[in-house]
Amino acid sequence: MTAAAPRTARGTATRARIIAAAETVFADVGYTEASIVRITEQAGVGQGTFYLYFDSKLQVFEELVEDLNRRVRHSMSEAAAGATSRIEAERLGFHGFFEFTAAHPALYRIVREAEFVSPRALRLHYTRIVEGYIEGLSRAKDAGEITADPTVAAWLLMGIGEMVGMRWVLWGDRAAADDDSASLAGETSVLPPDVFDEMMRFIQRGLGSPAASTNPGTKASINAGTNASTNQEDSL
Repeated sequence: MTAAAPRTARGTATRARIIAAAETVFADVGYTEASIVRITEQAGVGQGTFYLYFDSKLQVFEELVEDLNRRVRHSMSEAAAGATSRIEAERLGFHGFFEFTAAHPALYRIVREAEFVSPRALRLHYTRIVEGYIEGLSRAKDAGEITADPTVAAWLLMGIGEMVGMRWVLWGDRAAADDDSASLAGETSVLPPDVFDEMMRFIQRGLGSPAASTNPGTKASINAGTNASTNQEDSL
């Protein structure tokens, strides 16, 4: 039997619940130890229901990567929607990214496992983010806002966000821990304002962007819970 797309609102909700359960299970135990039984138990559905929407554990994993990718891009684009310059768009977009990371720390473990479980899903995740970046950066370069090469800058910016998020949002003060307390799926922390501002100064210089007007509202501490639930609900 081949899984099919849900035809009703109830079916759509059930499918979403299975994906949410898969996010929890894959984050907690990893792909190898995860099982359809664990996912269905977490979702509160039977195994027969799982197979109505997914053919295999691999399929639900790949669709989870795609779902996380869609939601993180939504969070970033929504956050940057009111920007009036490229550097402000970067500041607001990173704000949205770090909020999503705090609300969904499983993103890191799942994306890294995709390198071995489904390289296709990994490439899709990164290229979709980069494509949007390149488009925005190209417009900014054409307008004379930046001097950097849009393609190279897009990949560099994505790497900066990922590593800063891992170090300060996921690990926080536990970065030097010798045990598993710094787990990628563990508790999240707050990105210090001085770290965020230093990151933005680095990005501004790297993009070749002139000084941008400051927005006090974007310089506040990025708290793990701020707007995260709203962004998630809007994207589903």
